[in-house]
Amino acid sequence: MQYDILKTGSSGNCLILNNILALDMGVTAKAVSPYVKTLQLVFCGHVHSDHIKVPTVRRLAQERPTLRFCGGEWMTEKFLDAGVQARNIDVLETGKTYDYGAFRIEPVPLHHDVPNFGLKIYMGGEKIFYAVDTGFIDDVEAKDYGYYFIEANHTQADIEARAAEKLAKGEFAYEFRAASTHLSYEQAMDWLYKNMAPTSEYILLHGHEEKEKDNA
Repeated sequence: MQYDILKTGSSGNCLILNNILALDMGVTAKAVSPYVKTLQLVFCGHVHSDHIKVPTVRRLAQERPTLRFCGGEWMTEKFLDAGVQARNIDVLETGKTYDYGAFRIEPVPLHHDVPNFGLKIYMGGEKIFYAVDTGFIDDVEAKDYGYYFIEANHTQADIEARAAEKLAKGEFAYEFRAASTHLSYEQAMDWLYKNMAPTSEYILLHGHEEKEKDNA
């Protein structure tokens, strides 16, 4: 399987699988331009701007009038505002699998500060798991997948140290929010060890220092 991580972290997110499936679209139109002609589906997990950049979605919808977009029902208004035609929007529901011919997807509820989905993906004989921006993941099972793209936002020690330093200065500690809405390295690895097969590959995403802003 081919994958391209165009960007990951609080400044933007976009992962392309086999040139046909985009997982989140929080990047510029220029960044995604090499894939415009081959994309079949754009998935956006939640409404924060680092996961859906409206000008980019608008450009994609204009250049590819039949390109499909999908996400939870909370994404519909955002897609429509970006100029996506209602007929090209697929509203995903928990417990259902969606067949796009070259691949199938199954949404996975995640635990962020807004409604959010990850995905189980079945493509070219491979099983792929994708999950970012979630405070915990212990309620999800994805045994023996070939690829795991999973958030590892911070180590517990680092985030505690940064929070303590800010509190000592009388500053607001954004890290407390980050810890409750993003997976730590320790959480990610613990979950991976419970689900991976010996031949599985994992790719850790969101390995960055959080910024103090509302859309991370």
